[in-house]
Amino acid sequence: MTRTRESLASLGLPANDPMPPPDSAKRFEDGAQYRIEIPSTEGPAALAAVISEADARSVPLHRVSQGSGIMLLTDDEIREMVSMGERRGIEVNLFVGPRATFDIGAQAYSAAGKALGLSLRGSDQLVYAVEDVRRAVRLGIRSVLVSDIGLLQILGRLKRSGDVPPDLILKTSVMMAPANPASARVLEDLGATTINVPSDLTLAQLAAVRAAIDAPIDLYVEAPDNIGGFVRHYEVPDFIRVGAPLYVKLGLRNAPDIYPSGTHIEHTAVALSKERVRRARLVLDRIAQYAPELVMSAARPSHPPEEN
Repeated sequence: MTRTRESLASLGLPANDPMPPPDSAKRFEDGAQYRIEIPSTEGPAALAAVISEADARSVPLHRVSQGSGIMLLTDDEIREMVSMGERRGIEVNLFVGPRATFDIGAQAYSAAGKALGLSLRGSDQLVYAVEDVRRAVRLGIRSVLVSDIGLLQILGRLKRSGDVPPDLILKTSVMMAPANPASARVLEDLGATTINVPSDLTLAQLAAVRAAIDAPIDLYVEAPDNIGGFVRHYEVPDFIRVGAPLYVKLGLRNAPDIYPSGTHIEHTAVALSKERVRRARLVLDRIAQYAPELVMSAARPSHPPEEN
């Protein structure tokens, strides 16, 4: 295997999953090692609940992400989420709407076709997806969640050309999560600015991915049932040491899949959002107990709404 390991090293990739996994020297731009992300924040009501619960439990919020898609939010709902995010200094990340599971094709639901995941089918869906992003950008969103590798490449090029804002954050979905350093490097090269890795990586595998990329890593430390249902709270301090800069994502075990969400199940979405914040408090307590030296980004100060 020596020749192959040397080949990987010559490409700037780790030649093995390092044991023991080394601490990462990489950091967020503010020097911090980790931030908190609350996923599946499906609209203004859910975001308001997340903020309220975070205040009650003293949970700093750095990012919320949504899963149902930009196309399933009204303009006013997007504007309201943008406004709440700006007032509280929270990055509001919205998923691109079109996806294979919303389309008419059946392969995404077949036992052998699940690898199709949330990719886009055909050129029309690519057009719809870019239009979804353009609409979100017009309404003030500067962070979108991408699940198709071709769309990631297109958006990366549009950023470089100035056709979409150059500061637009391109976050890759766990549904296209890279499980090895070469795959992670491909996503970064295509334009990903923050990369969701699989929730079941070992610490050594996480270290190998971190060695290959500079972009922040997003990691579900509690995963929804449909991506494994792992509850890895006690491992979080080691994840941060090895994977920094790292977004600690709090999914929710034993919870219904609410995609696509809407007002018909808003009470469920709100309840799940509040519990994710509670889970974040549990994880922060473990970090404080076992690794208080780890550095989290400061929550940006709130800004009161401007008076008309």
